[in-house]
Amino acid sequence: MTLTLMIQGTTSDAGKSVTVAGLCRVFKRRGLSVAPFKPQNMALNSAVTPEGGEIGRAQAVQAQACGLPPHTDMNPVLLKPNSDTGAQVIIHGKALSNMEAQDYHAYKKRAMAAVLESHQRLCQQYDVIVVEGAGSPAEINLRANDIANMGFAEAVDCPVVIVADIDRGGVFAHLVGTLELLSETEQARVTGFIINRFRGDIALLQSGLDWLEERTGKPVIGVVPYIHDLHLEAEDAIDSRQTLSENAIKLVVPVFTRISNHTDFDVLRLHPQVDLKFVGKGEAIPPCDLIILPGSKSTRRDLDYLRSNNWHKDIEKHLRYGGKVLGICGGFQMLGRAVHDPDAIEGDAGSTTGLGLLDMETTLGSSKTLRQVSGHLWAEQAKIRGYEIHAGISTGPALDTPFADLGSHRDGARSADGQIIGSYLHGLFDESDTRDSLLKWAGLKDVAALDYAGVIESNIDRLADCLEANLDIEALLSPLTRPNKAQ
Repeated sequence: MTLTLMIQGTTSDAGKSVTVAGLCRVFKRRGLSVAPFKPQNMALNSAVTPEGGEIGRAQAVQAQACGLPPHTDMNPVLLKPNSDTGAQVIIHGKALSNMEAQDYHAYKKRAMAAVLESHQRLCQQYDVIVVEGAGSPAEINLRANDIANMGFAEAVDCPVVIVADIDRGGVFAHLVGTLELLSETEQARVTGFIINRFRGDIALLQSGLDWLEERTGKPVIGVVPYIHDLHLEAEDAIDSRQTLSENAIKLVVPVFTRISNHTDFDVLRLHPQVDLKFVGKGEAIPPCDLIILPGSKSTRRDLDYLRSNNWHKDIEKHLRYGGKVLGICGGFQMLGRAVHDPDAIEGDAGSTTGLGLLDMETTLGSSKTLRQVSGHLWAEQAKIRGYEIHAGISTGPALDTPFADLGSHRDGARSADGQIIGSYLHGLFDESDTRDSLLKWAGLKDVAALDYAGVIESNIDRLADCLEANLDIEALLSPLTRPNKAQ
């Protein structure tokens, strides 16, 4: 039999993604074939699967914890917000259309069919499916036709564990309140609670745990301590933690309203020779060695946002003083003369003037490029590896001086003076050869080695060790083992 175990949370960022990743590694260590699953994800950090589909970045990390390549069945519905009320809807890895919230609410029954189809395929291949919920199951306004939390759990009849973050405060209110707002059948399938990010003496928490179990009739499966300096790619929130050495090179990333795949910069945060600063609304771009314009889900709107913060003037000044600029995906498109959206792919139809730093223009279209790629930098033989997620096609003389040779095609552009580089590739800095080359280009003379893949693996193992030590793993697996005991 296959065990489907669902991890839901009292709030967003309660620890669902991390808990699922850790449990995937724990179960894998026990010799079980295990896969992650998130029925519906809303995030601008996404990954490209080997077959050319798009899923949430968190599910790609969870797949790594399972020792698997990411697959579209692990996240059958992905919503990528492109406004406050609308999002691009991606089903089984392919963009379906842009929908306003009300339209998507009406579409949910069809989306549920895609969810159940993917779940069934995974059940035919794996012993355990560890499912991540979205937000909170107690969002009353989202209960109708729910496919992300209890609606899915009820449809597949799986047990649910609820996670709460004690570091936020009010953990008992979060857990009791969430449980109280569920229906009787939903309450019945909750098999226990996990309290996450605890600091201090566990003995001082015991009276609260006893009260919680008596009040709800549900066991506390474990209390997970706060894991300091845990580095896993985030689903949405930007992580700005760093540990720096002296004489670090200074990099600045302006944060757009629809910044996408900011996980591109996680490896830079971990590099001891890189001082990475995220600049937000109303802040000027400070003096630095390299400005990186990140990806965007709404390139034209974020070009307007860039100008509203006077960042275009900061960039011009930065270049006059000899600084370097790198544009990635949407940031690359912004470097050109214009971005055209005749078919209203990312918003209202129209065109927006670019920064004019590269002689090219970009036209957005309905066909979305999704692929993993590898090759080498055009100017040297440094290896490059990454993935493309973009709806635009760029044309112009600037592309005659490409950034990379990817075998089947060229990527990006380099300015004649060598100060500006643009690329469509996400994950640019994950490959050590490319990272070292770009950091040297930005002004860092002696680049220290950093095994980023090893860092992620060691952090997944660290997380799994912590869950093994603090959770009742046998209780989580009991639905899978119980039939064997009966025999």
